[in-house]
Amino acid sequence: MAGLEMEDLKFHNIINNTLRSSPTTHTVTNPRTESALWPCPIASPADFEDAVSSANRAFKTWKLTTLSERQTLLTKLASHLESHLSLLSQILALESGKSLLLSELDVRGAIAQCLHYADPTNALSDHIQFEDSSVKIIATHVPLGVVAAICPWNFPLILSNLKVVSSLVTGNRVIVKPSPFTPYAVLKWIELVAAEEILPLGVLQVLNGGADLGQQMTLHPGIAKVSFTGTIAVGKAVMAACAKTLKKVTLELAGNDACIVCADADLPKAVKSVAGGAFFNAGQVCVATKRVYVHESVYEEFARRLVEEVRGSYTVVEDASVPSVFGPVSNKVQFETVKRIVEDCKRGGYEIVTGGEVRESGKEEEKKGFWLEPTIVKGPPEDSMLVREEQFGPILPVLSWSDEDDVISRSNLANAGLGASVYSSDLAQAERIARRLDAGSVWINQAERPHMGAYFSGFKDSGFGGEMGKQGLLSYSYTQSIHFAK
Repeated sequence: MAGLEMEDLKFHNIINNTLRSSPTTHTVTNPRTESALWPCPIASPADFEDAVSSANRAFKTWKLTTLSERQTLLTKLASHLESHLSLLSQILALESGKSLLLSELDVRGAIAQCLHYADPTNALSDHIQFEDSSVKIIATHVPLGVVAAICPWNFPLILSNLKVVSSLVTGNRVIVKPSPFTPYAVLKWIELVAAEEILPLGVLQVLNGGADLGQQMTLHPGIAKVSFTGTIAVGKAVMAACAKTLKKVTLELAGNDACIVCADADLPKAVKSVAGGAFFNAGQVCVATKRVYVHESVYEEFARRLVEEVRGSYTVVEDASVPSVFGPVSNKVQFETVKRIVEDCKRGGYEIVTGGEVRESGKEEEKKGFWLEPTIVKGPPEDSMLVREEQFGPILPVLSWSDEDDVISRSNLANAGLGASVYSSDLAQAERIARRLDAGSVWINQAERPHMGAYFSGFKDSGFGGEMGKQGLLSYSYTQSIHFAK
């Protein structure tokens, strides 16, 4: 991290391509060390009103741009991100606790998103919906207006940029609200875009703030759509607030993802894949493997192999410059949540077969970061906190099953509708199980990793609407039907 000192960087809200400071700031803590980072400006209600006004003024001309023109700008955004890869990766590593390796993957993921939607085959285009001897009906896609992107902290740039590129390629303007736990890289990225004047005034803006700013976004009549990624409870509040002005809304919410390992699974491959699905980024992934159900005939062998894999491949590495896919819990609030789950397992006497130790902070000058060892718990009860709630951290329950109907019923919790995975050598069996799981995405013989070309959505409590793929762009557009008489 040499060369990146706290005093070297300043951060601003970006409104109408100009830097906006604030007398009110907050400071984020480095999750690896618990040391304070940079002062970060908190947007005022006046800042928000200015951003909305600027975005709506931009609508008059931006909505007239062609798809080709917008895609050219996405290509420029990709090049811009590439040129600032090192700086943004270092900022991300400091604010999120990720290693530089994972932080660079975050930036490169954003670059890939820009290039994906810059490809004409991946964007919405006019098409004939119906035609007969009397009529031809064309579907065309019209931008909604101003999109408010309310973003999470686990992948700050990827998950913000997904909402940005989806908005831009469909002709919308977007105001980004990064998570107050990880505001820095997103603020700096949009500042750099503004400095280069890549986009017209008011098309892309960013405001840092907390729940009050998010609430303003959901209620303001000048916002046409809210795209929110976060918890179920907050998602319900967002949806209720958006209903007051009939805003369009997309919600990606909790995913207590189930993984089903069948008796005939290739155990060496399955174990390695499940470990990655569960402990990549310390389990802080929306579709991370959160619960593993293993057929009773291979349960003990699977559990033994999984412990060996996790002990060998997922360890605490304090130096962020050392390549690692495992890191600390990203913030104090989530750290306390995962600690409560670990403590509940210990109180319940559940079998913790590896991990379970929390590295507590000492005195103020001896702070050590939000570290929790990768933890595996064998056979906790179905009604335990660890099984019923989404842990979003490095602790994993491994449970046994014998009957297919029973394991599907146990897998299909209301908060488990985002993703799932199935491991079996019998692909017909794997697909049969996959089709019975109440999840928006199911992966067979692989860890859960969303693909930009596939629609990504949550069932039940895990979301409303979806993003990615061509279908995801429909939620950023009105579809207009134009009828031609013959």
